[in-house]
Amino acid sequence: MPHHSELVEIPGTEIKLSRYSLGTAPLSGLFKKVSEQESDHVVQCALSSGMNYFDTAPLYGSGVGETRLGRILSQTSKPFVISTKVGRVLTAGRNPEATKWPDSDPEIRAEFDYTPDGIKRSLEESLIRLNLDHVDIVYIHEPDDLVTEAVEVVFPVLYDLRRQGIIKAIGIGINNCAPAVEIMSAVDLDVVLIAGRFTLLDQSAQQELLPIALKTGVAIVAAGVYNSGILANPIPGAHFDYEPASAEILHRAEKIRDFLKENGLPLTAVALQFPLRHPAVVSVLNGSANLDEIESNIANFDLPLPSDLWEKMEGAGLIEPILSL
Repeated sequence: MPHHSELVEIPGTEIKLSRYSLGTAPLSGLFKKVSEQESDHVVQCALSSGMNYFDTAPLYGSGVGETRLGRILSQTSKPFVISTKVGRVLTAGRNPEATKWPDSDPEIRAEFDYTPDGIKRSLEESLIRLNLDHVDIVYIHEPDDLVTEAVEVVFPVLYDLRRQGIIKAIGIGINNCAPAVEIMSAVDLDVVLIAGRFTLLDQSAQQELLPIALKTGVAIVAAGVYNSGILANPIPGAHFDYEPASAEILHRAEKIRDFLKENGLPLTAVALQFPLRHPAVVSVLNGSANLDEIESNIANFDLPLPSDLWEKMEGAGLIEPILSL
């Protein structure tokens, strides 16, 4: 069974990621305010538990996530791996997503910028907010509709930074499989952060993305394992992929929950551990907004599951079998 602090290497690099890792969108105030004290407690708990990998982005609270994460990481003596993202820069102007990020400055907005200068500026400003002199991994942020720009403009800038040793690994942080596969096939990536596409409700990543990653030695970080919340608590009004879940999706989630309940297993534990059934996945990235959440998530990630659980779920028609490797 996986343990949250077990370290796994990104092929071809010296970077080792904890099996369970911390995303910082929730502690940046995603959809609800989070105090700085609560945010500090989450990051400190992760470090104390042996988690070593932390992911952030300028988009999260228009810099709030980076600032909050850096406040703790810049002072710790514990080893850590950190990733941030490029492709958006922060600029003065009314933030149309201020209600989504209530802790953010409503007069600072994140705008797409895939130019070479924008990429360099994004990284430089991230380091200032983080109060660090380096990041280990840089992801191209949400190139779903900007594949050509990601391949022809952004990647060469990051490749040069990797060649110089300024960054250690290049990745993409993406929500959809098709553009991810297209980019993976065109450039030399180290890691792909895929959100919501290898979960109990959506296993589409295993059609092409995961097999290609396994074949080429690209590490997969699986994020969005609750599919925006429905796999944490499947009730009417729950969100799936950032939108209210359809009746069909809600019904599927309820069936999975009820099946697991009959077997004495919490849905959250199974959702957290599910991505690691595929050998391409090195780490599960998940966010926590408060101390109770991260402590509960760590316990669920480490909860022993029956060795035949996946086969039983396949037999019940709840999840797809793993494709031949």
